[in-house]
Amino acid sequence: MLDELLHRMRGYSPHLLQTTNDYPQAAVLVPITRSDEPEVVLTLRASGLSTHGGEVAFPGGRRDPEDADLIRTALREAQEEIGLPPGLVEVIGPLSTLVSRHGIQVTPYVGLVPDFVDYQANDDEIAAVFSVPLAFFRDDPRETTHRIDYLGRSWYVPSYRYGEYKIWGLTAIMLVELVNLIYDDAAIDMHRPPEHFIKLT
Repeated sequence: MLDELLHRMRGYSPHLLQTTNDYPQAAVLVPITRSDEPEVVLTLRASGLSTHGGEVAFPGGRRDPEDADLIRTALREAQEEIGLPPGLVEVIGPLSTLVSRHGIQVTPYVGLVPDFVDYQANDDEIAAVFSVPLAFFRDDPRETTHRIDYLGRSWYVPSYRYGEYKIWGLTAIMLVELVNLIYDDAAIDMHRPPEHFIKLT
């Protein structure tokens, strides 16, 4: 599984945004455990934060002027938010860049991490750190679907429920891209409504 992930990520060309807006830049780390059944590490953001409070997200944040590049941003933020030392991360490569509803350009970077890490959540920013088996998303067990009109087209974004956590929005878009890349039989299409989609008028 991990060998296949490495092979596919290294040959992958993510979509780059062709926009005229000068969006602030940010990066997130998509940590995947080195294990026979790989899991993806996620966070629950503290409810009191001004943006995305109480939402599930990958560790990350805005680029600082001191950051040499966006990979450095992702690694720095992961260390600050969940205590993940950069030296434990093998960065494989980026997924497609997205723009958040707050007008921030976000680039995800997939990285391999050890199976067992003693994560230390920064209480000011992170309420919980948890992991989900990648295989959970393979069969697209969505709870609901959100339609988002974005970059001139409609996106039908799944919302997943894993235990007490709701995984949706940009995080779900990133996960779908990753799962489609890894699993040939996933084929989750976010540009067509699923069969059970109900359009509310």
